[in-house]
Amino acid sequence: MSPPPALPRRGPAGRRTLTALFWLGLVAAVLPWWLDTPAGSLAGTADALTAAGRITGLVAGYLLLVQVLMMSRLGALERWLGGERLSRLHRDIGATLLVAVLAHLSLIVVAYAGLEKKSILGEVGTLLSDYEDMVSAFVAAGIMVAVGFTAIRAVRRLMPYELWYHLHLFSYAVLLLGYGHQFSNGAQLFESGPVRTGWIAAYLLVLAALIWGRVVAPLRFNLRHRLRVADVVAESPDTISIYLTGRRLNQIDLLGGQYFRWRFLNPGCWWQSHPFSLSAAGNDRWLRLTVKVVGSHTADLRDLEPGTRVWAEGPSGTFTAAHRTRERALLIAGGSGIAPLRAMLEELPAGAALIYRARTPADVLMHRELDWLAQARHTSVWYVIGSRNDSGPRQVMSPEGLRRLVPDVTRRDVYLCGPSGLVDEAVRVLRQAGVPRRQIHLATFEL
Repeated sequence: MSPPPALPRRGPAGRRTLTALFWLGLVAAVLPWWLDTPAGSLAGTADALTAAGRITGLVAGYLLLVQVLMMSRLGALERWLGGERLSRLHRDIGATLLVAVLAHLSLIVVAYAGLEKKSILGEVGTLLSDYEDMVSAFVAAGIMVAVGFTAIRAVRRLMPYELWYHLHLFSYAVLLLGYGHQFSNGAQLFESGPVRTGWIAAYLLVLAALIWGRVVAPLRFNLRHRLRVADVVAESPDTISIYLTGRRLNQIDLLGGQYFRWRFLNPGCWWQSHPFSLSAAGNDRWLRLTVKVVGSHTADLRDLEPGTRVWAEGPSGTFTAAHRTRERALLIAGGSGIAPLRAMLEELPAGAALIYRARTPADVLMHRELDWLAQARHTSVWYVIGSRNDSGPRQVMSPEGLRRLVPDVTRRDVYLCGPSGLVDEAVRVLRQAGVPRRQIHLATFEL
């Protein structure tokens, strides 16, 4: 059986359009303040602080809408931006949003305290007692600080995935709690007119996107395809593959390297949803995901019974052959990180290269499939066995070693998936070897 033809590349037009819309939206958010502020009206310190507080408030309101929109899981956003870029933007915009909210709060309190000749604490008390919807606004700011703290990488690594995920969902409450004070106290928004109407329309559009991406689209997908567990196969002592069947599988718009968020509807697993990549390209008979057993939830997946219903959300991500920037590719996998790369190999053009890192020969997964794909796709495959401190892997995973194996590495897209230590080290080595950052693709799963 011959593999399917390589996927054509997708251009950056969608990403550039979204970037332009973001900056236009930011300008539109601040423009009403500029138009309403006459020249010479910021002569005093209190006036300047008030103006700065209003500007940061408008910026914060706009960035909050953008943040929630990015969390809506709209298919267009995920196709055009991809999981890695969305996660990076979500992190960066989230940090900017937190700074803007704290700056807005601090500037307004200090400015109003100066105008009313009160202490800072006295002004805070006045805002909470005399200004409509201000208590909920302070609560929203507190939630944002808490969510921002849990987003710190060192803190997040200490938390179970499900705990972090559900705490992160509190950021939706910020949208609801912060809504009121914007329209009851905002200098540009409390009066009826096109500006107020435009902001309300923006809120409604984001809410509609959220309902569509989080509720309607997943419901349509699962009613249409009705996925069930067909079989669970042990790939190694700590890795399993789960085969799924369903209806109209050939109609799923799926690319190798993408992932779904899976919820297995049995008594032990139904309440948890986890992102896993598919480990084979889509076909009309089955879907397969390959999972490393690292915790209680993944351990429970070993015992899934055939016929178990599955709720899936996706497919998501641009970690695919269609999103490459060059014709040829280098794939670097570590352990179970081979799963999305194995699926992608079916759709890459001939001439790809794969470096598969594993500690022992027993840790190499799906080697027969990889060997078959190596012949069918004219792909060069190197199994690099040993710990990172062994001389062989150290020589291969160096700028000189990569250039020896893949002389044209700087003219290839590089796809990386595996443990964070391997990925971080590989990115560092690739950059030293001269590979441009835009040609390095990382598998990032969650928003």
